[in-house]
Amino acid sequence: MGLGVRRFFTEGSWSDLRSRLISALVLGILVCLLVFAGGWGFRLLCCATGFIVFDEWSRITRAGRLRPHFTFGRRVFYFSLVAFAFGFELAAIVIFLAGTGFLAFIDRHERKADWLVGGLFYAAAATFPAGLLRGDDLPGLLTIGFLVTVVWSTDIFAYFAGRSIGGPKLMPRVSPKKTLSGALGGLAAAIVFGALFAYAATGKVLALVIVLAAVLSIAGQAGDLYESWIKRRFGVKDSGRLIPGHGGLMDRIDALVVATTVAWLVGMAIAGFERPAAGLFPV
Repeated sequence: MGLGVRRFFTEGSWSDLRSRLISALVLGILVCLLVFAGGWGFRLLCCATGFIVFDEWSRITRAGRLRPHFTFGRRVFYFSLVAFAFGFELAAIVIFLAGTGFLAFIDRHERKADWLVGGLFYAAAATFPAGLLRGDDLPGLLTIGFLVTVVWSTDIFAYFAGRSIGGPKLMPRVSPKKTLSGALGGLAAAIVFGALFAYAATGKVLALVIVLAAVLSIAGQAGDLYESWIKRRFGVKDSGRLIPGHGGLMDRIDALVVATTVAWLVGMAIAGFERPAAGLFPV
């Protein structure tokens, strides 16, 4: 029995489990502290995330070779990050949209900057939605906690279900290791743990919470597949080496970027731009 368990955890598919768990624990503690802090500290985390994501995207797609487009786009994005860090959220988004819109306009005929513009929007999605959802109030804290719970439970249980059960591949041309059993296992875990989080936080579980957990789990898995497609498109294994066992930051937050963006859009549709989290957790 002991040898069987030992052999199970030392097989190739489980060889990176230890480094994945350690790095996830360290990253999780840091994120949790800044999520609880909210405000300026969390916005700085979001800005740092966007900065790193844009750098990793640029190296994957080799967007930096497209000068002067790259120089202009990078400066616009960094300027919007500074505005966002100091609390000028609307101004930051206006600066970003105006700059990227101008870049897309001047490149509309040659279309050489498509990957650059895509990277700018991806990095913005890694920055602005999370900061706008968190804010400084309790709904923002609960929304970010719910997002992290849904995305991380999806990721963890998809990993274990896929390795343990196996079966048909989800999208073998995009990500050969992902299985249908893993996707379904992650979806089920997201619904269960999302409902548990909502009950622990508010004392009730609304139908919106169940639907939102399922939608965000699917969106997160789509984000994971999207990043896998980009890396395969450019022949890259990992987006970087920032996080041991997980590769670059994009490898770790690809699901969270898309899920957070979807949650932000839903929250804005319900409660408006200023307090989108109140539309998801009205407490």
